[in-house]
Amino acid sequence: MGYSGAVKVGGPADVHELTDLMISKVAVGPMDNNAYVLRCRATDEQLLIDAAAEPHTLLALIGDSGIASVVTTHRHGDHWGALREVVEATGARTYAGRHDAEGIPVPTDVLVEDGDTLRVGRVELTARHLVGHTPGSIALVYDDPHGAPHLFTGDCLFPGGVGNTFGSAENFTRLIDDVERKLFGELPDETWVYPGHGSDTTLGAERPHLAQWRERGW
Repeated sequence: MGYSGAVKVGGPADVHELTDLMISKVAVGPMDNNAYVLRCRATDEQLLIDAAAEPHTLLALIGDSGIASVVTTHRHGDHWGALREVVEATGARTYAGRHDAEGIPVPTDVLVEDGDTLRVGRVELTARHLVGHTPGSIALVYDDPHGAPHLFTGDCLFPGGVGNTFGSAENFTRLIDDVERKLFGELPDETWVYPGHGSDTTLGAERPHLAQWRERGW
């Protein structure tokens, strides 16, 4: 069976095998959060995106080789609920967007700016700062030299729309502007999207609906 990205809390991880990178997706916690372990195939170094919940589940997925780093996509508590336990168990370096780090109750070792490069082994990820869901949300782009890009969006982009802006028209406009310019404007339709909750999608599947999202205001 190929990778589908369909996971459920209490179920197994789904693994997307790329030429240079292995991406393991697991669902954890009462809010059905997605967490992703990225492993460089050349070096076996690993990076975790969102230590959301269930530290035992995440540590089992990480395995004996540990992780070098944990990236928290944004400050909301359902995305860092297991961060302290995972960092204490692994000694991993912590990364978060500069404008969200103050809202994460585990010290951030590296404050991430728009366009910064993060590494997992020989693989490079590019951070994109997206404002609106929170002040400092970040997405991560892996521009696979062997195929389509891969995009980890936290809670800023899902199948069917951008993230929750909690009734703020100003924040919605900022978020959809950032998402349209920095993601849809720079990446091709084939880009695989890994969100913070629920099913995966592609930019091509979502692009035809951008005007509809903007019109409806959420």
